[in-house]
Amino acid sequence: MKNKIGFNLLVWSAIVSDDMLPIMERLKKIGYDGIECSMGSADNAAYKRIGEQAKALGLEINPCLAVGAEHNPVSDSASVREKALDQLKWAIDRGADMESTLMCGPFHSAFATFTQKPPQSIEYERSAEVLRKAGDYAAQANIVLALEAINRFECYLCNTMEQVTGLANLVDHSHVKVMYDTHHANLEEKGIEDAIDLAAPLLHHVHISENDRGTPGDGHNPWDETFAALAKHNYPGWLTIEAFTRNDPDFANAINVWREYSAPWDMAERGYTFIKNMGEKHGL
Repeated sequence: MKNKIGFNLLVWSAIVSDDMLPIMERLKKIGYDGIECSMGSADNAAYKRIGEQAKALGLEINPCLAVGAEHNPVSDSASVREKALDQLKWAIDRGADMESTLMCGPFHSAFATFTQKPPQSIEYERSAEVLRKAGDYAAQANIVLALEAINRFECYLCNTMEQVTGLANLVDHSHVKVMYDTHHANLEEKGIEDAIDLAAPLLHHVHISENDRGTPGDGHNPWDETFAALAKHNYPGWLTIEAFTRNDPDFANAINVWREYSAPWDMAERGYTFIKNMGEKHGL
């Protein structure tokens, strides 16, 4: 299997810290090629330390970023949009500290921030302007920005691959691509194969996430269709598990996680085996 397999540390914490080292060691023993981390820590040095720890273990590490209303790229306030660009640059710098090659997430707009209207053309234009400048900054660090479409309860700008690829095409930058998340697609897409077909020319990253955010393969996501569509396009990138728990209550409360879906190491161990098996089955 040519695809690298990753695991997002959000199962344990949204905060990057030295406490993650034994977790990273165990993930490496399972067979993972890399990890993702949320950008929840304000301690800049923590990112460099975890990057060094990951490198020593032979793991790659990439950041996953969401932004709040105070850093909203689609705000009608020019000063807020400038703060959004500053926040993206800060995150890119932290990615560079970790020797990352990509930064993923729904940072095209503010998480769970709504206007009570559908997305407007001017909002896509504002987001594209911020992302184009962020793309210039990311290119200097050799980091690709992978924009994520997320569900209607968390975002209104980009719910589908049609919307997020449209935004990426508007940005028109070599270092601004898109990502596909199987959980969000399960809620929002009319057809899985069609969504992946549409995204394929810009597809740079994939989150493997069950319909309930538990262990991949335990739910009802259309996995055969998903892996077959990725294989059809010879998708070369990461397959990274993003699953959630209540281990970090502040993060769990922010995304409305009110119960446990699977045990963390069940997600990691059986999830890894599931991806390997599906990849082999479909020729990834």
